[in-house]
Amino acid sequence: MQPKSNRLWFAQGIRDGIPIALGYLAVSFTLGIAARNAGFNPWQAFFVSLTNNASAGEYAGFTLIAAGASYLQVALITLITNARYLLMSCSLSQKLSPDTPMIHRLLVAYDVTDEIFGISIAVAGKLNPFYNYGAMAVALPGWAVGTYLGVMMGNILPARVVSALSVGLFGMFLAIIIPPARKSKVILTLVVISMVMSYLCGVIPFLAQISTGMRTILLTVVISLIAAILFPHEEEPQEVSHEAIH
Repeated sequence: MQPKSNRLWFAQGIRDGIPIALGYLAVSFTLGIAARNAGFNPWQAFFVSLTNNASAGEYAGFTLIAAGASYLQVALITLITNARYLLMSCSLSQKLSPDTPMIHRLLVAYDVTDEIFGISIAVAGKLNPFYNYGAMAVALPGWAVGTYLGVMMGNILPARVVSALSVGLFGMFLAIIIPPARKSKVILTLVVISMVMSYLCGVIPFLAQISTGMRTILLTVVISLIAAILFPHEEEPQEVSHEAIH
């Protein structure tokens, strides 16, 4: 059977990336509201999303910027929040053919998100980088344009409406947290502990004097480290299907 051309891989990536792009457009709209509250104009927010396609990482960054955090604090929290992409990239590198040039590996790594990783790892056989390029070609603009529109609407709509829309991003995080928390008592406990510790760090005199950005970084690292030590995740063996999912 003749292997597919790069053009066909690219087209397949576009097709599979369109639903992701539509989802990104909706989610990043509320992210744009957060960017607007942090003082970004539409084009600045657009380029931030174009170069950092990560909802949690961007939201954490915008939150710290709004709180007046330093460049170092913003860089650290972004690194910590996006650390899972390092593991995804390592896994995805094994999916690529061993003779894949370094330039293609770097370009694929540029946009390893949860969703793009999911469709890429499910491709039957070895992964062609042009599949990722196709998915990225629609997903990245969807994320960036949604952020741009969020800032635009935040500048146009009344303050009360903007405040209401800002809740949308918290709704997104609740949608991410609640399902696994309902299935795992460990995750539920960690979520509750995180909320309680975040509140206490804001009211205890000594801890309250620490900047918001540094408190966020410390809590993220400490709670994650304790959770990893006390509740290590046991991987379940999975069978990789050799049939295409499309």
